[in-house]
Amino acid sequence: MRLDAIDLRILDAIQRDGRITKLALAEKAGLSATPCWMRLRKLEKAGIISGYHARLSLRRVAPVASAMVELTLASHRQVDFDRFERVVRDIPEIVCCWSVGGGVDYVLKIVAADIDAYQRLIDTLLDCELGIARYFTYVVTRTVKEDPVVPVSLLVAT
Repeated sequence: MRLDAIDLRILDAIQRDGRITKLALAEKAGLSATPCWMRLRKLEKAGIISGYHARLSLRRVAPVASAMVELTLASHRQVDFDRFERVVRDIPEIVCCWSVGGGVDYVLKIVAADIDAYQRLIDTLLDCELGIARYFTYVVTRTVKEDPVVPVSLLVAT
């Protein structure tokens, strides 16, 4: 699907406010309500908009320990990657997992109740015999920037 400037304005607006009213969205997009709503539905049906979520201030809910983990598998067969990824998908504390190129195979973002809970999770992963060769943990001490808004208009040539 080719996106035009109006689509990009719609995407920018709903990223910033998923609860924006139809009328306010239409105003930001520069359209009347019905054509704007039709474009929004088209973006949803195309899978460009995959969902609407609330952004939580997690530290106001409970104390948490966040860690970034670089992880390398001992073997690099497809079956090894598939097994690891299948297990990771079912662990709720692993909130992000990226397969990456370079010196490691995966980068994980883990959110746990505390460092002890984080270490128990890692111990469980190691006990699962997933073929983890090594891992490096980086404990998050302070969040400098965590913006869920992606600059779509900078990424798409219109």
